Amino acid sequence: MECYYLSSDYFEQSAVENSFSGSQSWVILSSVEQSIKRKIEAIGTPLKEWDVRINYGIKTGLNDAFIISGEKKDELIAADPKSAEIIRPILRGRDIRRYGFDFSDQWVIVAKFGSHEYLGTQYPAIYKHLLEYEAPLKNRGQCRYTSSRKENTTKEYPGQHHWLELDNNPCQEYLDDFSRQKIVWKRVGSQIRFALDNSGLFCLDSTCFLVGKNLEFLTLLLNSTMGKFLLKDSPKTGTGDLLISVQAIEPLLIPKISEKLDSQFKNYYNTFISNTNNTDIENEINQALYNLYSLSPDEISFVDNLVL
Repeated sequence: MECYYLSSDYFEQSAVENSFSGSQSWVILSSVEQSIKRKIEAIGTPLKEWDVRINYGIKTGLNDAFIISGEKKDELIAADPKSAEIIRPILRGRDIRRYGFDFSDQWVIVAKFGSHEYLGTQYPAIYKHLLEYEAPLKNRGQCRYTSSRKENTTKEYPGQHHWLELDNNPCQEYLDDFSRQKIVWKRVGSQIRFALDNSGLFCLDSTCFLVGKNLEFLTLLLNSTMGKFLLKDSPKTGTGDLLISVQAIEPLLIPKISEKLDSQFKNYYNTFISNTNNTDIENEINQALYNLYSLSPDEISFVDNLVL
């Protein structure tokens, strides 16, 4: 679909008749907004075209069964030490702060796609635990039907996956990404909060995560004033909270950077993360990000006033 952007200054100089009967979208922008938009489009590359992978956190289908406390984790490991092999620490959306997170001693049983074949024999304590939730686990939609809403006639289970397993058929490649350096963020909220994780935490589906290159730079940008500006048109809930889904992040137009600039932003990140109340370094980071987009003082002022 074509989209036409009209400067509000235009209407001060002339007027036209238009029935708006076509399929094109019309957006009225001020001259400074048009200039910012042109610069972003000229230098930015959609994030989905970067060397990164963006995904949702783990969807269990039944948190009561698969998300356990630290106390329950210790109990399962005491009963069978092998249980530790498939129990991992997990972050919820509410745990994530801007540049950091508060681990709440929550853990996930990583019952990946196909694990029903060995859970009973290799992880008896976990198998016994999941048996306590057999009825509600079997009642999940993905365990009753395939993705086409039909019953599975080629497997020993009727649905998309076995009732002993996490929803959405998590494969090993997807699960391995949680062990990599990654950016994590809460999907729904009134404030934008991105954190860089180097500790291998898993993430619940109230979050999204990104793995790949230039992560310190991307964390700084997404948390910055410029990042807020790029995300300002993200979908919103009925209460006005932002929906920062995979689909909202993928089209963001972000300048690709050289190795030299990547090193510079890593230094910025390491300096700032040790003192996130340092407004001087944060202002310096914001200015460096504005420079990437070649924003003028007037354009910077516009962005600051719009999102702060």
